[in-house]
Amino acid sequence: MTWLLIVGFAVSSSLDNLGAGISYGIRRIRVGVLSNLIIAMICFTFSESGILFGQWLSEVLPGILPVLISAFVMMVIGLRIVLLAIPRKQSTPPEEKEDQSDASSLKDLLQHPEKADKDKSGSIGVGESVVLGIALSANAVTNGLSAGLMGLSPLAISLTAAQGSFITIWIGVVIGRKVAGVRIGSFTLGQFGTLISGVILLMIACNSLFD
Repeated sequence: MTWLLIVGFAVSSSLDNLGAGISYGIRRIRVGVLSNLIIAMICFTFSESGILFGQWLSEVLPGILPVLISAFVMMVIGLRIVLLAIPRKQSTPPEEKEDQSDASSLKDLLQHPEKADKDKSGSIGVGESVVLGIALSANAVTNGLSAGLMGLSPLAISLTAAQGSFITIWIGVVIGRKVAGVRIGSFTLGQFGTLISGVILLMIACNSLFD
């Protein structure tokens, strides 16, 4: 069961990266090996930090409180991810939308990862990969915090999350180049991957409560 939880956390952390990779593939934006490695290293660092903080909390908090907090955090993040993935009607005029995108937030990058290519060069450079890595690793922190509260191995979680990040971005770019325009119901492939990421977190949260 422990390894299933570790894999579940890794998959949940990585599906946003898959969505980003698909978005880049569709737009023919290249993600080089070095840039992908930088994103994976940031994911590892964020995940490790979250786990260590979670482990510290689990030692300080009494009884089953760490498990309850872990489940609550995962449920909140899982629901937020699911809501972010649900398509919404665009009510903002295109001109205003372009102005707003100039100051892109982490949330904006998660929803529109192609905006990380600031110089419109058609590839994600080293500096751009740092910004993208931070945006994509936000989930790794909260996942790591929950994993730490559950007492899971920091190294195992962080390594699988980093490996998953590297692999899913690479696979996503390849898929995106071949299946541009493919949709699953009202979802794009990237949105569907994000939706599954949130659902997995909700499943892990429920499992930790009833285990």
